[in-house]
Amino acid sequence: MHIILVSDRLATTKTVSLTPKVILSLGAGFMVLVLLAAMAFSWLTVHFRLPLVQDLVLAAQRQENQKTQEFMRENLNVMAGRLGEMQAQLLHLDSMGERLSVLAGMKPADKGQLLPVAKGGGQGGPLLPTSLRDTSIKSSDELHRELDRMAALVDQRVDFMRVLENQLMDQRIKKVLLPTTLPIQGAGIGSGFGVRSDPIAGVNAMHEGVDFSAEVGTPVVSAAGGVVVEGSMHPQYGNLIEIDHGNGFSTRYAHLSKINVRVGQLVKRGQLIAATGNTGRSTGPHLHFEVRFQGVAQNPARFLQQGSQLASRH
Repeated sequence: MHIILVSDRLATTKTVSLTPKVILSLGAGFMVLVLLAAMAFSWLTVHFRLPLVQDLVLAAQRQENQKTQEFMRENLNVMAGRLGEMQAQLLHLDSMGERLSVLAGMKPADKGQLLPVAKGGGQGGPLLPTSLRDTSIKSSDELHRELDRMAALVDQRVDFMRVLENQLMDQRIKKVLLPTTLPIQGAGIGSGFGVRSDPIAGVNAMHEGVDFSAEVGTPVVSAAGGVVVEGSMHPQYGNLIEIDHGNGFSTRYAHLSKINVRVGQLVKRGQLIAATGNTGRSTGPHLHFEVRFQGVAQNPARFLQQGSQLASRH
């Protein structure tokens, strides 16, 4: 690149050639001047403390600090709100646990909690309000520790609720499977459980069930839910149904005139399964009803009384 200089003071024109090397040198020199000027400005600012520059720096710092404080305040408010929600959830779980523990038959000590204190006794402990927005707990570390503690307490309550759920489920299953429902309605007891004089042989013999006197064709229902394991003609029992209720319990219904279920069928409590009759070794129309536990005959009255007590409560 050539630059021609023309001036009234010069007798002749002059030409300046700008080579790439010259351009680079000029650019480098300009950058050095800018850098030196910036360094000089910074040095003057520090040593002479120029008011305008100081005000700009302080304003920027205040704005940054304000943003940081607002961010921290918002985070603390969110954490405090979360802690309040967890405390409310914990109170709800405790209240629900108290009610369920009563239904499950558990005492307060059974769930690892303290027994109720006597009225008028000394009380104390750290202050843990349900809302931390207006309390002295302001640091993030304190809130984190409190949140961790509350999370651990909530987990403990949830575990306890699972235990209660399992116990209530076990009780419900046992209630459903125990033979506590009368297999026949409106019938009187002709012969009870235990040793008696055999009505046919006339000698003392063990009677392993209860005889309900009823006309032929009277409906017979299942005393509990279960699975039919026998439904056939027996030389002694006549038409016989046996139902397995699980947990070692089973029931037998004998001398039937009609069988309405089949082997392997699942039946519900109170479901119609047969009709009374006079089949097998029998002196007249009636229902012979047995309750067995692990194959050993039990007194049916013990279970049927439980059923009548439960019915009277509802």
